[in-house]
Amino acid sequence: MQQFKRQFLAAAVATVAAVTFSGAAFAQVKERTLKFAMQNSAGSAQYDAAIKFADIVKAKSGGKIKVNVFGGGALGKDTAVVSAMQGGTIDLCVMNSSLLAGVVKEMALYDFPFVFANEQEAYTVVDGAFGKKLHAMLESKGLVGLSYWELGFRHFHNSKRPIAKLEDLQGLKIRVIETPIYVDFMRAMGANPVPLPYPELYGALEQGAVDGGTQPVINMTSAKLYEVQKYFSLTGHMYNPQSVIYSKKIWDGFSAEEKKLLQDAADEARDYQRKISRERNAAGIAELKAKGMQINELPAADRAKIKEKAQPVVDKYTKQIGEPLVNELYAAVDKARAAAAAPAAAKKK
Repeated sequence: MQQFKRQFLAAAVATVAAVTFSGAAFAQVKERTLKFAMQNSAGSAQYDAAIKFADIVKAKSGGKIKVNVFGGGALGKDTAVVSAMQGGTIDLCVMNSSLLAGVVKEMALYDFPFVFANEQEAYTVVDGAFGKKLHAMLESKGLVGLSYWELGFRHFHNSKRPIAKLEDLQGLKIRVIETPIYVDFMRAMGANPVPLPYPELYGALEQGAVDGGTQPVINMTSAKLYEVQKYFSLTGHMYNPQSVIYSKKIWDGFSAEEKKLLQDAADEARDYQRKISRERNAAGIAELKAKGMQINELPAADRAKIKEKAQPVVDKYTKQIGEPLVNELYAAVDKARAAAAAPAAAKKK
């Protein structure tokens, strides 16, 4: 009986301690409702990861912080969202990192074609010192970079013909993201670039205002672009990381506990987002074929021609951004590539 009483007392003390600790842990966390904006809609890896982020934040804050996710450009296009965040009326968003080039020109580096060979290589670079350095540049412009999610590798899609060689792009009206480097890249390919916000893409394709665009596999399926497109050509010409960014005006008013909570949640959601992005991209090809799309893979020789044709564009923006930083990017890629190759080389010995 005495032993039972001791066990019961110990359990009661542990429960009280846990409650007290929980209360202390949330003491510096205030009741808040956050607005999370994006252009993607439900079914995309970005939107689904944002919902995951909201769940993580709710759990970590003991229910004190609620995150409302606004997809499909409901709070405006990316440029308007950035302006609102700088003014402190929208809390956070996720967008293509290169779209931030209008705020910090160095972010245009993420539009350089053929930089990364695979996703893991990209993760190593953007999660490392180089990616952190670029995000740090945003702070003087009223933004805080929390983490990098991904759009993934872009491929060409259109309603006219397969892109089996560089010449097949001639004269096609191709929707591009609203960045100068991507406009110049498409012109260098011989296509006619049409800058459009992502939520307007489906309608523009349906109405014939544009012939095609460039998207990862996952966007072709989640946005049902196969309904208005016939050809999907696997070019993998560009990898786009996406930045999860916060309004610095709001961020600076948070406690250290709140900042850590939100940073940890962004990183946890990042890992989830990348996982489902890779999985859905891998499964998407079969789905697109089943929906009637004609899919072809661009031969290596023709990918090399596109890369060569894009070089003057890379040179132009290297001068604008600064050669030292561009070299730093390529050095980070080389280091990541060497680190990935080291285990394979060791196994062969």
